[in-house]
Amino acid sequence: MSEVSALPFLKPIHMRAPISPGRQRRHTLPASEFRSLNTEDAISVFEIEREAFISVSGECPLHLDEVRHFLTLCPELSLGWFEQGRLVAFIIGSLWDQDRLTTDALTLHKPHGTTVHIHVLAVHRTFRQQGKGSILLWRYLQYLRCLPYVRRAVLMCEDFLVPFYQKSGFKGQGPSEITVGPLTFIEMYYPIRGHAFIRRNSGC
Repeated sequence: MSEVSALPFLKPIHMRAPISPGRQRRHTLPASEFRSLNTEDAISVFEIEREAFISVSGECPLHLDEVRHFLTLCPELSLGWFEQGRLVAFIIGSLWDQDRLTTDALTLHKPHGTTVHIHVLAVHRTFRQQGKGSILLWRYLQYLRCLPYVRRAVLMCEDFLVPFYQKSGFKGQGPSEITVGPLTFIEMYYPIRGHAFIRRNSGC
């Protein structure tokens, strides 16, 4: 499972503020950066996730120890968006090896799987309603197309989020067998394998 070919998608051209005439160039953080997450990002990830989900559904897709768990086992299946070094949005995924998600998919990473289970996508509250979630998801899917072992991406979401994922190309698979307390979910998938021609022409 080589990750080298996928790295260009995680190293975009950084946008910096223009330097005024006469001002000396300083060493500054890139205005916008995308990269894989690591365990040092876990607390920032969890703080954003907790605020985003507890306020809406009362449940977090991943607890802090689970965030650390997946960022240890499969950091290459995560993607963070940073502004001036500050995490503003992220996705965490892992590999799965079955057609449909089961409760085991909530905590397990299957190294030989060909399906990426997207556990969570969240945006910091001060950066919402700016299209960042859609942009991050698009970049993530482009990245997955460069991983030769990935055949599709799957996720489960509440009914009100179905239109958001449909706009990004996800298709419904019907109700998920997974429930969390009173919450029920729709399972959705995005085909990666059918985009082989994109891989050949994307520099992957």
